[in-house]
Amino acid sequence: MVPGMAMGLLIVPLICAAIVALVPSNRLRPWLLPFGSGAHLLLTIQALNIPSIRALDDWIVLDDLGKLFLGVISVMHFLCMCYAPGYLRLRPERSNRVLCACLLMSLSAMTLVVLSHHLGLMWVAVEATTLISAPSIYFNHNPRSIEATWKYLLICSVGIAIALLGSFFLAYSAGRESTLQFETLVLEAPQLSKEWLHAAFVLLLVGYGTKMGLAPMHTWKPDAYGEAPGLVGALLAGGVTNVAFFAILRFYHIMYAAGDAAYARQLLLFLGLLSMATAAVFMIRQRDFKRLLAYSSVEHMGILVFGIGIGGPVAIFGSLLHMVNNAMTKGVLFLSAGNIHRAFKSKSTAEVHGAMASLPLSSSLLVAGFLAGCGSPPFGPFVSEFTIVTEAFANHHYVLATVFLAMLMIIFVGMGSTVLSIVLGKPSKPEVPFPDGLLTGAPVIVFMAIVTLLGVYLPEWLRGLLNDAVTFLQSVREVGASQ
Repeated sequence: MVPGMAMGLLIVPLICAAIVALVPSNRLRPWLLPFGSGAHLLLTIQALNIPSIRALDDWIVLDDLGKLFLGVISVMHFLCMCYAPGYLRLRPERSNRVLCACLLMSLSAMTLVVLSHHLGLMWVAVEATTLISAPSIYFNHNPRSIEATWKYLLICSVGIAIALLGSFFLAYSAGRESTLQFETLVLEAPQLSKEWLHAAFVLLLVGYGTKMGLAPMHTWKPDAYGEAPGLVGALLAGGVTNVAFFAILRFYHIMYAAGDAAYARQLLLFLGLLSMATAAVFMIRQRDFKRLLAYSSVEHMGILVFGIGIGGPVAIFGSLLHMVNNAMTKGVLFLSAGNIHRAFKSKSTAEVHGAMASLPLSSSLLVAGFLAGCGSPPFGPFVSEFTIVTEAFANHHYVLATVFLAMLMIIFVGMGSTVLSIVLGKPSKPEVPFPDGLLTGAPVIVFMAIVTLLGVYLPEWLRGLLNDAVTFLQSVREVGASQ
């Protein structure tokens, strides 16, 4: 039953994708998406209650770190799929067959990344997320979307190629009896060649950091997020980039087990602050609000690796909690911004203003998402960012913590000026063709409710998942005990 559970998590979305692709009706097809994603969510809930899930000679394993990421991806994907029917019914002129199939296939690919306990298999899964997501970015079928799709494919493929080279280096660091299974690599980490291991981590960080969108490898994000439907942008920002972060954590775990965590943390701190600084520069006076959200994603990816770079269980806890908060917040921001973009048929602040009068629900949620994304209380990101920066001060990283806070302040001002210019003022369109509706509003409200809840109360089951994941990353014996 347990191996069947693992395979079910992978196969069920693929079966549903095939069914969706075969359905001839353009209107019926989107309504099947919540059922396929909901089936995956039910399997995920069951899997989280099973101590250990293994299949295919331990190439597929759901460990404590994987449980946290799998839960976040499944919940976010389900809410986005609940939004999809309301969004796609307003686009009846365009076939959604490819988009709907890719949305479900991407869920399977992201799940495979999380379940992979083999270096090569995880690389294949990450590459699959790139290839499957590309047609979704091209959904609008215009010159800018095709340009964004090619840029996404080329840059991410180069990153994945660098990650493959890093994988070879890591395997070579084990000597003649090299292994590609993560558990064995962690257990044998002290015997790995330090020079090859360091070189491997740099290449892997650059490679998977490209997919994650860390600066300066982030250049695909503004175009891809700016041209993709808001639904796709939410899944990229809260799902695909998270599995790239998951891959980096796998290799950080090996570095920790090898006694080289300090080397890894220096690189993570540098890329974290560089990403935040890059986002701050480009968010000032940004006139394209969807590109603004892309730079917000760059910022938050920087926060994630900055928290890991601080080190220690508290900072790592804060970083993993921020991964959860960021995924839910990106659901609010991208879906509400997508509603505004669709209604005003523009994403430029020169043509979109006074949205609060025309789209009060989406505009209110966008403002709330902006406040949450910038770390304002009482929302979840405030708690996770506060945890990270407090631990930075506690570990005597005074300069780094000060720069961190300065970047947050600049980003708040830059993002706030753009968001407020959109929602306030005289409406540029007193009557919009696509007003707020239940189907496009309810999933965003649920996202916002989760973000708010995590700011005032952390459920014990989630705290348990976070603590288990932190313990997993900080303990070699935990991995060995599962064999």
